[in-house]
Amino acid sequence: MISWPFGGKDKAAPLPKERGPLGVAIGGALEIDLLALHADTAGASPGMDLPEGGNFIVVAYGEARLDGQTILSRYYDEDDRLLQTLSATGKPGDPVDDISIYSAWDSVVPASSAEWDRWTGRDGLIGQPSYDADGILFERFWGEGDERADLVEFVEDVDDGRRVRSIHQTCMLYARPLGQAQEMLLINIERDLAEGARRQGGSVEFLLGYGLSPADVKRV
Repeated sequence: MISWPFGGKDKAAPLPKERGPLGVAIGGALEIDLLALHADTAGASPGMDLPEGGNFIVVAYGEARLDGQTILSRYYDEDDRLLQTLSATGKPGDPVDDISIYSAWDSVVPASSAEWDRWTGRDGLIGQPSYDADGILFERFWGEGDERADLVEFVEDVDDGRRVRSIHQTCMLYARPLGQAQEMLLINIERDLAEGARRQGGSVEFLLGYGLSPADVKRV
C-alpha cells in the first residue's frame, strides 16, 4: 500500500487521552459495583440516599498533588458525583492506594467576612473535633487531639475537555459509623482561581462519601 506524505486520505482522529490511574478518558465510562456497600449499610440511616451502582460517565477529570508521594485524581459525572483515587503518580495503570465515591450534599455561600470567620476562623466550625450536620454527628477523621486541626489545602486542576480550571480547596474530612461501613463527610471550601471567579468569592461544599475496593470499579 502506498503511503502518501501529502494530501490523500484524512488523518485518523487522535484517541482520547486516558486520565488518572483508572485510565479513563473524558466521555469514557466506568462500571461501579456498590452491592457490597449497600450490604454493609443495610438497616442503617445514611445522611442521604446511597449512590447507585452501574455506569459512571466521566464528564471531567481533576488532579492535584497532595505531597511528594501522593496524587489525588477525581473523576466527575453529570449527577454531582465524584470518584476519587489516591496513587503515587496519577498515571494510567498506577496502583490505587485508596478509592472512594462522593456525592454533593449541601452548599453554603458565606456573604460576609464574619460568616467566613464562623466557618474558617481560629474557632471556626471546620476543623473542630466533631461536626453536627443537622443532628447527624461526625467525628474528625484527619488530625488528633481536642483542639481545632489545621485544614488541608491543595489546588486541583479540573479539565472538562474544553477548558481547565484551577480550583483552590481547603478541606477537612469527618466520618461516622454506618452499619459495617463508614460514612464520610468532606467539608470543602472551593475558590476558582480564575480572575473573574475570584472576585465572586468562594463556597463551602458538603459531600458525603464511602470507601470502595479497587475491585468495585472497572473501566468499560
